[in-house]
Amino acid sequence: MKSHSLTGGFGRRLAAPVTALLVSAAYMSTASAAGVTQKMIDNDFNTVDDVVAYHMDPKGTRYSKLDRINRDNVQYMTPAWAFSFGDELQRGQESQPLIHDGVIYVTGSYSRLWALDARTGQLKWSYKHRLPKGISPCCDVVNRGAALYKDLVIFGTLDAQLVALDKESGRPVWREKIADYKAGYSYTAAPMIAGDKLITGVSGGEFGVVGRITARNPETGEMIWDRPVIANHEGTLPGGKKDVTKDRKGGTWEGETWKTGGGATWLGGTYDPELGLLYMGTGNPAPWNAYARPGDNLYTTSRLAIDIETGKIKWHYQTTPNDHWDFDGVNEVVLFDMEHKGKKVKAAGTADRNGFFYVLNRENGDLLNAFPFVDEVSWASGIDMKTGRPIETGNRPGNPAEMEGDKGESVVARPSFLGGKNWNHVSYSHSTGLFYIPSNEWEMDIWNEPITYRRGSAFLGAGFTIRPVNENYVGVLRAVDPKNGKEVWRAENRTPLWSSVMTTAGGLVFYGTPEGFVKAVDDKTGKELWSFNTGSGVVGQPVTWEMDGEQYVSIVSGWGGAVPLWGGDIGPLVRDISQGGMLWTFKLSKIAEKVAAKQQQTELAAQ
Repeated sequence: MKSHSLTGGFGRRLAAPVTALLVSAAYMSTASAAGVTQKMIDNDFNTVDDVVAYHMDPKGTRYSKLDRINRDNVQYMTPAWAFSFGDELQRGQESQPLIHDGVIYVTGSYSRLWALDARTGQLKWSYKHRLPKGISPCCDVVNRGAALYKDLVIFGTLDAQLVALDKESGRPVWREKIADYKAGYSYTAAPMIAGDKLITGVSGGEFGVVGRITARNPETGEMIWDRPVIANHEGTLPGGKKDVTKDRKGGTWEGETWKTGGGATWLGGTYDPELGLLYMGTGNPAPWNAYARPGDNLYTTSRLAIDIETGKIKWHYQTTPNDHWDFDGVNEVVLFDMEHKGKKVKAAGTADRNGFFYVLNRENGDLLNAFPFVDEVSWASGIDMKTGRPIETGNRPGNPAEMEGDKGESVVARPSFLGGKNWNHVSYSHSTGLFYIPSNEWEMDIWNEPITYRRGSAFLGAGFTIRPVNENYVGVLRAVDPKNGKEVWRAENRTPLWSSVMTTAGGLVFYGTPEGFVKAVDDKTGKELWSFNTGSGVVGQPVTWEMDGEQYVSIVSGWGGAVPLWGGDIGPLVRDISQGGMLWTFKLSKIAEKVAAKQQQTELAAQ
């Protein structure tokens, strides 16, 4: 390990020299043992006995090859064990567990992490980050997961730091500052390991921060390259050379509005090892009031392909130029292959908050297909397939400078700023070739207000009210064909869907609901085959793996996230949901084995 100062500086280290020496020695003694390698992470899709990558696959498909639990026997799935996160620090639990060597690593609200025995749920160790006063997370105190590399488990914190722990003992090995929380930065995403580099972004788009993507040495935390995603800001190339992010179109920011331009990279990315490209989305420009920042505002509300070795932007695709509705562009880019005009294409699919689903060529960013995946989009009538730009309808809120008083003309926009789909991840099934999208049908009144930037304070310049579109449902789990945009089936839910989705070779789609249910439905029809109530709203991310010849499914339960904080008239639908914090793990009961044996005997007798 490289040496570090123990106090001061940009990177914050262990509190005392003696502790540092002990932990360094412990880390060095275990580092020689087999740990999680980049090869294992890249191959996570093909292994079923662990989950060492976010999305269960660097390409973001959230699909498992396991079929021991399937359409025929999922009804016999029961809890194997459950672990409570405990104390009063509940709030939203949006984490994805990781599993390696019989241990589950799971993060929770308020920047906490636990290591559990995967067979029993027994606690091995826990880590609780000491958070300062004055943190400014926009949308609850969530944490979406950790990263594993060699003998480290690494996660981000609400005060915009990275902490690397020895995965055997939970002892801190290194700690680095991502950004200044006093300026409105935070961090809620799961870090990513790609090309033997630790990849992170930043949260804080509502505070006029500057979005950036940073690559570090995962063993030490030392920065390798740093790429601001707002044009005109200076980054760092490998070797320390400074490099300004160029405005490729030119003139997409007026005056000095780029200095507080937003574009937070708050959700993480996906990775194609063969192409050496990292794919990440960028958030809304700041402020929301677009009249204060004329132009396309690159590279906000965009999908970026980044060279993993240099940090240079290879291509970009902007979904909502001059975003006026807080539609962001951070939603995950799922990498898959498909037939397009008679040729097999390396594609990328992404369901944007703006209500449109985009299919891109992931090698060069060319638009292959685009279609709405929600029932109505009011701000645009479609996507121009030649230019890739939205065909806007003029549904922008008015300029407050043209009105008397402090409020511009209000408009009704669909979807609401919480999006046709928010952060919660889709799944792409290799079995059906369909995307399974956790979407929501809601609209908003939105208007502009005058705004002045103040460091560390909210930088919106807009007001809004969200309400449901339909009387009986808000959430819709959709099965969609990316080739033609057709909705194959839908499963409606009374309240908004805020959990991620997982598909399996067993013909199943797993997801959760705010009512507390974990559900499994048929991937071809959407028919509900199994459900279990966890006691709190489910906004977590299901995963599955095999151990001792049995298939397990785990998901975190614990109501929270942006909906109860920003949901407006959605509030009455969710006000009675209990908060919580538990990791539930399921497997097939012994009854399933008996039923399967009896079915086999019947089939043999019939022969």
